[in-house]
Amino acid sequence: MPSNYRIQVFGKPGCDKCSVLNQRLEKLLAEEQWRDFEKEYCSLDTEEGLVAFAESECVNPQRVPALIVKRLNAGTGEYEPMPAPPGMKDELTRRTGLHAFLGLQTDYSEAGRGVLSPKMLEWVLREAAGQTAPA
Repeated sequence: MPSNYRIQVFGKPGCDKCSVLNQRLEKLLAEEQWRDFEKEYCSLDTEEGLVAFAESECVNPQRVPALIVKRLNAGTGEYEPMPAPPGMKDELTRRTGLHAFLGLQTDYSEAGRGVLSPKMLEWVLREAAGQTAPA
C-alpha cells in the first residue's frame, strides 16, 4: 500500500548539505510516528530529477537542497503538492519555507547558515499530518 505522503527531496551530487538533509530525513522517517511518509530523492544531475524540480515550480535553484511534501490523491493515485500554510509565520520556517507549497529550501544567508535542522524537518512533517508542533 502506498504511503499517504511523499517528501520529494531535491539535491545534487557532491553537496554536503544534501547528504546531511537526506541523513536527517531518513532518521526521522525511521520513527514509527512518520510511517505514513516516504522519501523520493531527485538528483538534479539527472533528467528525471530536473523534470521533477521544474514541475515543482516553486523552489529557487540557488537554495538547494530543498524539499516539497506531497499527499496521495486516492482518486487519481497521484501525489500532489500540499499548499503552504498561510503566512508562514513560524520562526522555524520564516526564511526557508516555500510560498506556494509545503516544503523547505535552504537559507544560505548568515542567519540561516545553509542548515535545514531536524526541528525544521519535523515541523514540516507535523504540518503535513495536521499535528500541532511540540511546545
